[in-house]
Amino acid sequence: MARQFSSYGIDASELDKWLRELAEFIAIPSISADPERKGDVRLANDWVSQRIRRAGGQAVVEEFNGAPLTLGEIHASAEPGSAPTVLVYGHVDVQPPDPIELWVTPPFELQVRDGWAYGRGTADDKGQLFMLLEAVRRLATAGELPVNVRFACDGEEEIEGHTIGDWIAADQRGADVCLIYDSSMLNRETPTFAMGCRGLLYFHLRIRTGDRDLHSGQFGGAALNASHALTQTLAAVLPRDGQLPAPLRAGTQSPPSEHFGAVERRFPGEKVLNAQGATPAYATAAKDFYLRTTAEPSLDINGIASGSPYLVKTVLPVVAEANLSIRLAWGQDPAEIALALEELLRRAVPNGAKLELELLGSSAAAFQDPSATTVFELGQNAVEDVLGVRPLLMRGGGSIPIFPALVNRGIPTIITGFDVPEGNIHSPNERLAVDLLAAGIVTAESLLKRFGQIGRPAARAHTGR
Repeated sequence: MARQFSSYGIDASELDKWLRELAEFIAIPSISADPERKGDVRLANDWVSQRIRRAGGQAVVEEFNGAPLTLGEIHASAEPGSAPTVLVYGHVDVQPPDPIELWVTPPFELQVRDGWAYGRGTADDKGQLFMLLEAVRRLATAGELPVNVRFACDGEEEIEGHTIGDWIAADQRGADVCLIYDSSMLNRETPTFAMGCRGLLYFHLRIRTGDRDLHSGQFGGAALNASHALTQTLAAVLPRDGQLPAPLRAGTQSPPSEHFGAVERRFPGEKVLNAQGATPAYATAAKDFYLRTTAEPSLDINGIASGSPYLVKTVLPVVAEANLSIRLAWGQDPAEIALALEELLRRAVPNGAKLELELLGSSAAAFQDPSATTVFELGQNAVEDVLGVRPLLMRGGGSIPIFPALVNRGIPTIITGFDVPEGNIHSPNERLAVDLLAAGIVTAESLLKRFGQIGRPAARAHTGR
């Protein structure tokens, strides 16, 4: 599938126009994890809303549970009252760009170099949401949109916000299918559909051991050190011999390993890890790569801060902090696992140290059966029409908070995307391949056309939002 953008019927002037428009979106530093960027998250929602309206649709940014959601709709070009309805989701928030010094060019200035568009959000998820928005616009402008398209976009995905899931649960209209570009290809030649996603719990820990930092010569060996207390406490929840403590595995329903045979034979875990410059965590990590990263729970310390890690400063730190996340497997209850983690940590904290634990975000794992509906076959056909390759049906290792709500509502959901493993998502120098920007837009058009073949839906109102 390694083609030039012109292979998809796109000329250079159109591609340049897309890049200029995407640059406007990328320039908004909509970092949901930073409270000071709350206004920018709202601006990013406004940008999406304006784009829907410019395409001839209706759109507003509404506050729902205290957070902004972009809600909009573009009607089918003909007979909207009987056309199927597609819900398009994407998120406008991005990961923090830190460490800034590792970026070659500023993270919120889109730069094109060597066939890549660089910038925070190019792959996750602004660039991919842009593809969907542009595909709908092109079809609607040409009078060829065969479906009603509803839009629901949030700015909390990166912090596991519940707003979009609550909105889906409360929404009375529903949809025949949901289309999400927030995933990746196995490589440039191999598209995927995610049949499942893991859940997520995200915590902040803070340990205090006294009133102030102390001189290590005067008090070392006698007074409690917060850095020591933190590492001792965290050790209680870390995996041993490749397995998390039993309380953190409760409820796990892991599929048989042969479920991953096809993808393992084509893309062995060892090669996947090597391609990212990663070191296997355990002796069997490469062999069991897909099982471990898509169907098993995992725990990671995402950051630690204490004392003075850069300058010589001989102190006993009085405060130590860490961020900690758990990816949840299908069958696990987020509330149960959160309580189990807290119990393990509080049991391990040294006497005299004070532990503060805050749950910053949570979402459940979810899985859908591709044989239960023809939607996935239609979707695979649509992708194959453009790329010449049929997407692999896989489990996803990440978390998308809207997905469990969609599964609970019985809305079949196509989760796919045009990020690639070398796209550096969640890292400095995030990037999107320029040719895949074109491929993603044309593929989205193909998906929407195929979804027009979905049988006549139950009667729905097609006015308003």
